[in-house]
Amino acid sequence: MAEFRMDADYGASALDRGVQGLLGAPIDRIDGVAKVTGAARYAAEHQPQGKLAYGFPITASVATGAVKSLDKTEAEAMPGVIAVITEDPRLPREAHIIRAERMPVNDGTLESYGQILGLAVAESFEAARAAAYAVKVDYVAVKGEYDTRAAEHKAQDPHEGAMLPNVIKGDVDAAMATAEVTIDVTYTTPYQVHAAMEPHAAIAEWQGDELTLYGSIQIMRGFTPVLANSLGVPIEKIHVLSPYIGGGFGGKSGGPETLLAAIAAQQIGQPVKVQLTRQQLFHSVYGRSDTHQRIRLAATREGKLTAIAQDSLVSQKTGLGFFEPVALGALSLYAGENRRFTTRIAKINVTPAGAVRAPGEAVGMMALETAMDEMAEKLGMDPIAFRKANEPTSDPTSGAPFSTRRLIDCYDEGAKRFGWDQRVATPGARREGDWLIGMGMATAARVNFLADSKARVRLTPEGHAEIETDMTDIGTGTYTILAQVAGEALGLPIGAVKVRLGDSRDPSGAGSGGSFGAASSTSSVLIACDAIVAELARRMGAAPEEMTLKDGHAIAGNRRVALSDLVGGAAIEEIGVLTPGRNSRSWSQGTFGAQFAEVGVHAVTGEVRVRRLLGVFDCGRILNAKTARSQAIGGMIWGLGYALHEAAVLDPRTGAYVNRDLAEYHIPVNADVPQIEAYFIEEIDPHASPVGAKGLGELGISGVGAAVTNAVYNACGVRARDWPMTLDQILPGLPGV
Repeated sequence: MAEFRMDADYGASALDRGVQGLLGAPIDRIDGVAKVTGAARYAAEHQPQGKLAYGFPITASVATGAVKSLDKTEAEAMPGVIAVITEDPRLPREAHIIRAERMPVNDGTLESYGQILGLAVAESFEAARAAAYAVKVDYVAVKGEYDTRAAEHKAQDPHEGAMLPNVIKGDVDAAMATAEVTIDVTYTTPYQVHAAMEPHAAIAEWQGDELTLYGSIQIMRGFTPVLANSLGVPIEKIHVLSPYIGGGFGGKSGGPETLLAAIAAQQIGQPVKVQLTRQQLFHSVYGRSDTHQRIRLAATREGKLTAIAQDSLVSQKTGLGFFEPVALGALSLYAGENRRFTTRIAKINVTPAGAVRAPGEAVGMMALETAMDEMAEKLGMDPIAFRKANEPTSDPTSGAPFSTRRLIDCYDEGAKRFGWDQRVATPGARREGDWLIGMGMATAARVNFLADSKARVRLTPEGHAEIETDMTDIGTGTYTILAQVAGEALGLPIGAVKVRLGDSRDPSGAGSGGSFGAASSTSSVLIACDAIVAELARRMGAAPEEMTLKDGHAIAGNRRVALSDLVGGAAIEEIGVLTPGRNSRSWSQGTFGAQFAEVGVHAVTGEVRVRRLLGVFDCGRILNAKTARSQAIGGMIWGLGYALHEAAVLDPRTGAYVNRDLAEYHIPVNADVPQIEAYFIEEIDPHASPVGAKGLGELGISGVGAAVTNAVYNACGVRARDWPMTLDQILPGLPGV
């Protein structure tokens, strides 16, 4: 076993000597053909050995109170019904939050709308659904709290050990009182939910006391202990398979469908599939809370920030510790001696808040970067010039040096490619027929970190490589980049590398989440490959740095030997182990970018059309140019949606989302998405990970919403501070026709 703790830079590796030409190349996804032909099996598509039964959750139609009685007589008598399970003490009430020990148990009390009360199991999905709806539930309803602002008076500070504690440095109030130029503005973002293409689904099958579960699970090592604890069985008795995931975005850390399927399959003695409907997952799977963000900026007339504050109020369901870490992106972004980043959590009766793509930055950067635009205008400065004037030389909050930071280059490259010099600063000055045209920009920022990761790499007697890890691929290209790293390190063509993912019995990978998956998992593969290279070099009678690996051969001195000959009859196998260490504390690590938007606002109707988006990003080494660009573009589409479309609307009388399906929960569709360009300022970061890469997946979303918002203001003079921007905000402020 080869281990490396990230207490220092990794040093020279096989990647530095690699000549295979795979790393960074825009290689097509090696799993692409399986996906487009249907050969790739997703959670709901696996074929268990026994006859499959179907489960449909029974959910509460009252948000707060308790279940008085539950009559399932009619449901149990319906054709095709196998069981109606309502009394098992292990039944979950909703999805667990990441790092929980077990799923929240249904104890009969109701704290939010749509909590799970049980499961109807039948021979068909339709029969199970009919039985679930036939269960009669009598409630003792009590008045709930559904308004974050109304509960502000009893809001709490973050819990001890929270990912983002309150940070106060200097005296923001005093700086605001004496500054030459200030702004003090409140911005709001709504509830938002995961809208992954693949629904939450699981198939469970027991063989004796051993469970095989097919699910859609982003982070296997976080999920399997939760499932084991929730079921009350040893973890070694559980085998989870999640080879393909059709989108997760933080929501597939392990939903209630997994535990429901396992309980039902155990009770009826045959495999059970549970697939949440879109309406159910809105309430039984956590989403993003609403935010109320007060941004205060103080500056000199020359544009130097003297104070920056982001004080936020967010909501969370009673008793759960996760909260939206709004200020994550702001902590290290701009200079300013006086700094304040706080969060207050209002405990109300809403669906739990949990990780949604780019928790913190996705919504926090929208407000901060809109405020920066407002401040730039008040100072009479170009928005990019204002940001450059406040570029810190080290982390302004922690004082740590930056590992790598190419933000200024992102501004310059983005401005040049986008044509920022053509922007007219006066709002409403540019017009094309009935359309008012505007440009806006914003900074993108995202924290960067590693996660524990293990991977087994095997060099076979045939001279091929096999990679095994329970790491997952949620559409980000994990299969491909792991193959590229191993192929480059071992001198093999991409077709000679086989990757197996999503099997809980393989070494424990980082999992997909927090933008740490790619850098962590490829680093553990590299560590294993370097150990294999060292053994190959020993067999060649050369030092690793004296040996070249290419096209399945080792070359050293005057010898060229096929890897299959060096391996011999027994495979060379290593497990690479990566552990985060002091580097994450010694260096301020982040990813950065510049986002640009051009919009058209109809002068009569107020309709907003995004015409162009362009982003330039600094995220360390690019492992695959094609999948990296795809990730960046996907994030930018999210940001566009947050600016103009997405909002889960809560009924203040019932605590239910009124638009809990994809017909009414609006996300960008093809007609909404314009020409999008994504570029990278590449610099290998030796402090961030052994492969020199940093997180990218969530960076693309950060800042785009503000860039669109700022472009709308430049187009028509209407400054939106509550998202999404809707016509009722824009129409009253349109200039006269």
